[in-house]
Amino acid sequence: MKAIEVISIPVTDQTRAKEFYQKLGFEILVDAPFAPDQQWVQLGFPGSPVSITLVTRFPEMIPGCIRGFVIKTDNLDADIKDLTAKGIELGTIDETPWGKFLAVKDPDGNVMSLHAE
Repeated sequence: MKAIEVISIPVTDQTRAKEFYQKLGFEILVDAPFAPDQQWVQLGFPGSPVSITLVTRFPEMIPGCIRGFVIKTDNLDADIKDLTAKGIELGTIDETPWGKFLAVKDPDGNVMSLHAE
């Protein structure tokens, strides 16, 4: 084994979730039919080997259940201004000995943290 390649994020509406994640800076890698009545929606950050897929097909993965998903950033202040201007609700900054963290919730309630040192 070498690396994490794809992380599945459970959502109720792939189109709505895709728009949200694009506002965060993700780019569409694949958006194609996957199976009858299903779509494969895969996004990633430019140059990153890790991507996410927005899934609706796993009954045991309830939309909104994701926690602990961390996104590295070099400029948290600039990201706050950018995301606020895009209408994305942000939590408060949590300052820890290992950096600053800022919670961001997607439309389904999945929570990720922006992390800056």
